[in-house]
Amino acid sequence: MAKDITTKTTGTLYAEVTDRIIAQLEAGRVPWVQPWDGSKLEGGLPRNAGTGRRYSGINVLILWATVFERGFGTQGWLTYKQAQALGGNVRKGETGTTICYADRFTPKDERDKPMTEASDEHRRQVAFLKRFTVFNVDQCEGLPNALSVGGGAFLDERETIDCAEALMTATGAQIGIGGDKAFYMPTADRIQLPPQQTFHDQVNYYRTALHELGHWTGHPTRLDRDQKGAPRSASYAREELVAEMCSAFTCAELGIVPTVRHADYIGAWLDVLREDSRAIFRAASQASKAADYLLAFRADGADDAGQEMVA
Repeated sequence: MAKDITTKTTGTLYAEVTDRIIAQLEAGRVPWVQPWDGSKLEGGLPRNAGTGRRYSGINVLILWATVFERGFGTQGWLTYKQAQALGGNVRKGETGTTICYADRFTPKDERDKPMTEASDEHRRQVAFLKRFTVFNVDQCEGLPNALSVGGGAFLDERETIDCAEALMTATGAQIGIGGDKAFYMPTADRIQLPPQQTFHDQVNYYRTALHELGHWTGHPTRLDRDQKGAPRSASYAREELVAEMCSAFTCAELGIVPTVRHADYIGAWLDVLREDSRAIFRAASQASKAADYLLAFRADGADDAGQEMVA
């Protein structure tokens, strides 16, 4: 396996983003929960308004936070050049939002070494984060009226949500209904959910179901995540973090707006984030992969590849 070396700039950017997430958690706001009023803002995940591609991983959290903090009314984003290419421009004085793209490269001295199968596996690689500046469509002018920003209509929380029901069925997951607890059992590869009628707001049944389906994606036959952590352990908290963000991302894409704001594990999450500035990057990336895995079951085929964030 190739050796990994992270540049100083990369470490700084990891720390910047992680510090921001920690500050939000300490303030009592969970950054992967949609923080807006669904009656005033279109739903869904943030997208590039020019290409329609979804952003993923840590970029979802960064862009959602910016929408909330600055009161934007759209989930569409563009680079400065993309706005110009579409016939518009960024308004004078507007400040952009920094998002990240993770990659790695092999230094020239490593590439110049004689190549054998054994040496190729152990070539030194340097990981780095590249910064991009994007602007919300609300910060632009002169753009075409119709842009591919996606997002679904927000649904009444008391109505049956057909798209969620269809997705749950399409996964083929074993889902038992009954009792008063929700959980995923990896050894049996089975989900248990309380009856929907027992939820104070029935829409939260779907948030819970998608959380447990997030765990379900981590089974060895699917995305193969580490799910062996004991309760209250760091690895357990990391898996809960992935499932919680997976649920948030999938709910957003389906147009589901839960009324609950789960913060059961905030203390454990803070411990994990303070110990490792890359943890939120990895968790957000894994959550996006889990959400994409679930959304691929949609019969309408309304899925596209997000901008991948690999930490």
